[in-house]
Amino acid sequence: MLRPLLLILALIAAPVGANAAQRAYATQGLCGGRPMTTVRMAPGYCLGLVWQGQGADGPRMPRGLLALSGGDWLVTDLGGWQAGRGSVWRLSFAPDGSARWRRLAQGLSMPHTVARGPDGRVYVSEMNRILTLDPDAADPAATVRTVIGGLPDNRLHDNRHPLSSFVFDGDGALLVNVGAPSDRCVDARGRPQTTASGACVDSAETAQVRRHAYLGNGRWAEDSTVFASGLRNSIALVRHPSGTILQGENSVDLTTPDHPYDEINVLRRGGDYGWPYCVDLATPLPGWSAVQARCGQRVRPVALLPPHAAPLDLIYYEGTMFPELRGRLLMSWHGYRRTGGRIVAAETDDRGRPLTDVGGRYALYPRGSAPYPTGAPSVRGKVLTPGWDAVAGRQPSGSPVVMAVAADGAIWVTDDRSRAILRIARPTD
Repeated sequence: MLRPLLLILALIAAPVGANAAQRAYATQGLCGGRPMTTVRMAPGYCLGLVWQGQGADGPRMPRGLLALSGGDWLVTDLGGWQAGRGSVWRLSFAPDGSARWRRLAQGLSMPHTVARGPDGRVYVSEMNRILTLDPDAADPAATVRTVIGGLPDNRLHDNRHPLSSFVFDGDGALLVNVGAPSDRCVDARGRPQTTASGACVDSAETAQVRRHAYLGNGRWAEDSTVFASGLRNSIALVRHPSGTILQGENSVDLTTPDHPYDEINVLRRGGDYGWPYCVDLATPLPGWSAVQARCGQRVRPVALLPPHAAPLDLIYYEGTMFPELRGRLLMSWHGYRRTGGRIVAAETDDRGRPLTDVGGRYALYPRGSAPYPTGAPSVRGKVLTPGWDAVAGRQPSGSPVVMAVAADGAIWVTDDRSRAILRIARPTD
C-alpha cells in the first residue's frame, strides 16, 4: 500500500510545481528601481516586480494593500478558499531591496480589504466580520478586536460570494458588501427559486451593501440598514471626495463569453440594481420572465464593462508620478477570460463618475474586439496593461486584485493567482 500512496502523492504534488513555474514572472532591466517584468505596457509605463512568493514566507494569496509610514505595507492574505487560512502580513524591505515578511495575525477567514478608518486605526474585512488591529504593537495579534460581527458566514459553493469588503462614507459610516449566495438564484434545472411573492429566495438579506452608522471612537452600530440592494458581488467599492459611491458589479457566470456585461454602478441609498433578475441595460436573465425581471424598475448602470472582466478594485489616482492620471478611476479586471487580466484608467467628471462613450467596442486579448450593445454607455479611458497575457517562460496572464498608490505615486498591485506584488512606475532611463 505504501508504493501506490507515494505515487498518488507525487501525482498530486507535480502540478503544483509546474503551475508555480508557469506563473513565474521573468524580468529584464529596471522599472523605477525594481526588476522590470516583460508585460507590455501602455507607452510611458512599466510593470516592476516587487515580490513573488516561492517558499513558506509571505502571503499565499495576496489581496489587500495598505501603505504604512516609512515605506512598509500591510498585505491581507486570503490563504485559500477555506475558513481559518487567512493572515495579515507586514512587508518591509532590506537595504538591498529584498522583501522581509512578518505575520501579524493568522487563522483568519478570507481577509480581503485593509484600510484606515476615520479614527486613523487599521481595519480589515474578514468573511464574517470587520476587525481592527494595531500593526505597530509589539504583539499585533493581541490587539485584534471585532468591530462588526455577525456578517453572513458564507462559504464558497454553499455561498458563492463569501468575501466581505467595505468603504467608509463621508460621515464615517461603514458600507459593507454582502455578496449573493448563488449565481442567479435558480435551481439545477434553471428554474427560479422564489418566495410566495415570486421574489428570489436569496435577496432579502444578501446581495446588498449594508450601512453601519459610525458611533465614534472606533465603534460602529452592529445593526445595519440596507444602503443598496440587487448587487451580486460588491467587492469593488470606492468613495469619491464629492460623496459619489461607485460599485463594480461582477455579473453572473453564464457560459456565453459575450454576455452578460459587468457594470459600474453609482450607488444611491435605497437603490435596487437588478440582481438576479436583470442585467446589462434591460435584459432579463435566463430563468426569469420579463415581468419577474422588472428591468424598468432597477437603477441602470452608469457604464457597462466587458463581459466577465470581473472588476475587483476601484481607486481614484491622486499620486504625483503620473499627472496624466490624476482624478482618473483605476479599475482592476481580474477575470480569466479574454477580456480580463487588465488595469484600466477611466476618465471621470468632477463627481468621480466615469465618462462614457455610447456603444463602442471592447478589446479581446491577445487580439480582436467585440461591440457593446447598441446605445450602451462604456467607460472612456485607456488600458495600462495591454500585454498582460500568458507567455510561456516569460510571464503569466494578469490576475490583478487590489491597487494602492505609494507615497512616490507608483501604483502597487496584488496578483493572487501568481502570488506576486507588482508596481506600475515610469521606465528607468
